[in-house]
Amino acid sequence: MNLDWIAPAERVKKLPAYPFARLDELKQKAREQGLDLIDLGMGNPDGATPQPIIEAAVKALQNPANHGYPPFEGTASFRRAITNWYYRRYQVVLDPDSETLPLLGSKEGLAHLALAYINPGDVVLVPSPSYPVHFRGPVIAGGNVYSLILKPENNWLIDLNSIPEAIAQQAKILYFNYPSNPTAATAPREFFEEIVAFAKKYEILLVHDLCYAELAFDGYQPTSLLEIPGAKDIGVEFHTMSKTYNMAGWRIGFVVGNRHIIQGLRTLKTNLDYGIFAALQAAAETALQLPDSYLQEVQTRYRTRRDFLIQGLMQLGWNIPKTKATMYLWVPCPAGMSSTDFALWVLQQTGVVVTPGNAFGVGGEGYVRISLIAQHDRLDEVLQRFKKAGICYQAEFAVSSSQ
Repeated sequence: MNLDWIAPAERVKKLPAYPFARLDELKQKAREQGLDLIDLGMGNPDGATPQPIIEAAVKALQNPANHGYPPFEGTASFRRAITNWYYRRYQVVLDPDSETLPLLGSKEGLAHLALAYINPGDVVLVPSPSYPVHFRGPVIAGGNVYSLILKPENNWLIDLNSIPEAIAQQAKILYFNYPSNPTAATAPREFFEEIVAFAKKYEILLVHDLCYAELAFDGYQPTSLLEIPGAKDIGVEFHTMSKTYNMAGWRIGFVVGNRHIIQGLRTLKTNLDYGIFAALQAAAETALQLPDSYLQEVQTRYRTRRDFLIQGLMQLGWNIPKTKATMYLWVPCPAGMSSTDFALWVLQQTGVVVTPGNAFGVGGEGYVRISLIAQHDRLDEVLQRFKKAGICYQAEFAVSSSQ
């Protein structure tokens, strides 16, 4: 039967293929061709979830009290664990009953916040490049996304002074993310103070994605938006258990901040889902209480991979600054190659998967993102394959490729 008459909604038609779904298709074709893939595309941490978290989940699974519907707002004990974690890390005091909300992963919350607060035609400020849900969520909600093009000469920071006055006056929400996915850029505390002042001046809701709060190196400590005086008046901050705790498949995160903004998101979610399985919340609660020695192991793992890959890429002509945080390197393409062409070339020639920068918006063109999600022997194999295939970056092309 021909079902062409069943057309998707316009909001779905406007969405291009999700970049990581497209990557999965390309990876499957490469495997069918017999390539030994080394997948450095998605930000999917390698290795097992820490054993104490698994044990907490197993114990919670065995408790029949956890087998029914969970509370819409999350369990009281997990909410307390979140607020205790925030105080321990940032000395930020939060009310566990009104200023925090567990989520089915931060991606879900970021997208649903757009549905909760954006009306068709509302202007939404979003950096480019950025994590796709930051701009796709507003598009699904019918918002008009105004892209804030980030530039390497500004260290990939948002230039608030470049926003036209008329746009600032119309803007309803500003999404941002430091430490950044995909650029790995970090922002000083002064930047957070400036963006809070900007948002208060123009009455803009701030949405900060602090997904990489603990993947920081060399003594660097990322800033929480909520550390800034007055930020809680106009903003919320999202966090995920996926990265630090190797819990990407568990799908659990949370949002904290302004109680009224969170209540709007909670109201929407009560009409869309039943919350997170209570056993997963018990596991996540355990994760947030792990000793700092575990965190130090994670930081060392990614720092040593960062150093190894940066050094190896340097021998192939790249000059990649040492990142202070995240699990990514933001790597310029050779001159004359688009990010898609370069990513496909690398895949076809070497079986190495990287993510084209334009998957993160037009501001990502000319770059690829490499995830530090493989052991040293596999990263060394990546470098050897690059060398054998003649994949390199000539220093004299550096300026032209970043323009």
